[in-house]
Amino acid sequence: MKTLLVNGSPHKEGCTYVALCEVASELNKAGIETEIFWLGNKPISGCIACGNCSQTGKCFIDDKVNEFIAKAEEADAFVFGSPVHYAAASGAITSFMDRAFYGRTSKFMLKPAAAVVSCRRGGASAAFDQLNKYFTISQMLVVGSQYWNQIHGNTPEEARRDAEGLQTMRTLGRNMAWLLHNLEAGKKAGVGYPEREQPQKTNFIR
Repeated sequence: MKTLLVNGSPHKEGCTYVALCEVASELNKAGIETEIFWLGNKPISGCIACGNCSQTGKCFIDDKVNEFIAKAEEADAFVFGSPVHYAAASGAITSFMDRAFYGRTSKFMLKPAAAVVSCRRGGASAAFDQLNKYFTISQMLVVGSQYWNQIHGNTPEEARRDAEGLQTMRTLGRNMAWLLHNLEAGKKAGVGYPEREQPQKTNFIR
């Protein structure tokens, strides 16, 4: 089993990375393979809703999104981490997730997912809520912890001194590992996926 952890910070080993490493460490202890996927610090275009991805299976903009989509095929769970910018997730990870999730529910549904945010002081819960919306609309299994998944600090060194934040990340890692093992046990016991209905669309303007 493998969990893909996405680092949406422009700083490769900043505060968000500290949080993701703490989650990954607990997953590794439980026998879960992990990979931290850094978005980098180059511009990431937003989605233009062209529909090309539904035809070809990948975005016409060949960047980190397509690289992630290829890796997502083999991943059993996901953690998306972002710094807080103006009480919201970073622009980079927002553009990235808009494109990565667009029209791809089948690639993510019923896989465990969690959001992790890092901030100096405020705005963490708003950014946390923003990221979770990608999971719930994609029928993913949202994994929680003992507190909202946030870590505080202006530098990685400060983040490593946030005892409660680090504990929250460790609890998240253990909870995700527990869920992954139970999903695996369910599959071996013959428990199938829930029945799916044909999607219904309701437009309010007629």
